[in-house]
Amino acid sequence: MLYRSLLGLAAGLQVAVATNSTIDPAAFNKADIIDRDVAVIGGGSAGTYAAIRLRQLNQSVAVVEKKDRLGGHTETYVDAVTETAVDYGVLYYENTTVVTDYFAHFNIPLTTVFASGHYSNRVDFTTGKPAGAPQGNQSAALALYAAQLQKYPYLDAGFDLPDPVPEDLLLPFEDWVKKHNLGDAVNVITMYNQGVGNPLKQSTIYMLKYFGLEVLKGIKGGFLQTAAHDNSLLYLAAKSELGHDVYLQSTVKAVNRSNSRNPLNYVVINTPAGEKLIRAKRIIVAVPPKVSNLNSFDLDHTERSLFSQFRNSYYYSILAKNTGIPEGLTLTNRGNNTLYNTPRLPGIYTVRPTLVSGLVSILYGSEKPLTEQQVKDDITKSVLRLRNSGYNTTTPEYVQFSDHSPFELVVPANAIRDDFYKELYGLQGHRDTFYTGAAWHVQDSSLIWRFTESLLQKHFA
Repeated sequence: MLYRSLLGLAAGLQVAVATNSTIDPAAFNKADIIDRDVAVIGGGSAGTYAAIRLRQLNQSVAVVEKKDRLGGHTETYVDAVTETAVDYGVLYYENTTVVTDYFAHFNIPLTTVFASGHYSNRVDFTTGKPAGAPQGNQSAALALYAAQLQKYPYLDAGFDLPDPVPEDLLLPFEDWVKKHNLGDAVNVITMYNQGVGNPLKQSTIYMLKYFGLEVLKGIKGGFLQTAAHDNSLLYLAAKSELGHDVYLQSTVKAVNRSNSRNPLNYVVINTPAGEKLIRAKRIIVAVPPKVSNLNSFDLDHTERSLFSQFRNSYYYSILAKNTGIPEGLTLTNRGNNTLYNTPRLPGIYTVRPTLVSGLVSILYGSEKPLTEQQVKDDITKSVLRLRNSGYNTTTPEYVQFSDHSPFELVVPANAIRDDFYKELYGLQGHRDTFYTGAAWHVQDSSLIWRFTESLLQKHFA
């Protein structure tokens, strides 16, 4: 999670936009042609897992990643003075067999951690004043919420939805909460469902998937994180194992998929060492499937019409020091004059202490795109307003900033009702291309890995 580690956030890079044209293999030197069973586009959570498992299934791979590292939303800062690792992207994972097997493969020890129990206060960051305590019986409300989740077991596996889709799942979450008298559960749900824009306006299906049964189990029994408090260890180990099959700081220039004249898929990539041509039997796309990310692909009408329907929210993680916020204190943003005290956006979700004295982790959300400077300026104002609650706060010194957008890809309720996800899932295998990542399931690495495992067992084993 970003918050619950952002429970492992999901997956990937953004592919560079480029005009697609016919690719001529004869234009490449032999040394620049890479023949593989599978080209994996995106080396985030989903793409890295897919690549490791494909190798175990005796498939050769080439992984293309825009960043200078694998891991996507996983971000780790190492303090220069104490050499302490601080995760400020993905924090925790659910305790599932897929998770424990994955880490065990790399001999990375895990430990159980509880996301609650910290010294914390609720504050309205728009005024800097204290926010009231949550109302009602949250435990009882969460039990009722869990009973509702039991009605939709298929949500835990993806978007393989019944026909017709239950109308309850298509209600705005605010209406669903009122219908089932679950207002007392909203405080906890929105603590975990960060980065979704206005949670009360989201279709209920997305809120139930994000705060699902595995998360409820984690709240009760604990989540997992690396014993070293460094989730990047997973991706360093994966990079070491994949070796030269990973192309970092590389972008997709053009893709020509197989046709009657050519049985292979051609992927041209720009790398630090120049252009390369990957000739692959199949392709796995593990990046957010927005048209702006995939303009380098030879998208057909069906692909383009489906991907163009996605919209998203914006989510940022920040490390800052010298804020004046008391050591060890977690501050949660709650609105004093909003329904269910949900925080106003754009704004801070939480400010949390880290293992480094004086260094805090800040999570921030918006319904619209913001520049890094806009986010930092608003955080600074919000931190200084905490003086209205008696905190001796000062202008933060920013240490790290990460933009996790596009986050939480969704489509309107009418599209879901009209079989959007049935048609989207129909793209699996279409033109030798397969897909994985958060848009195909949920913003949760643990569940993305399980989804990816199912995909691989069905189509690649």
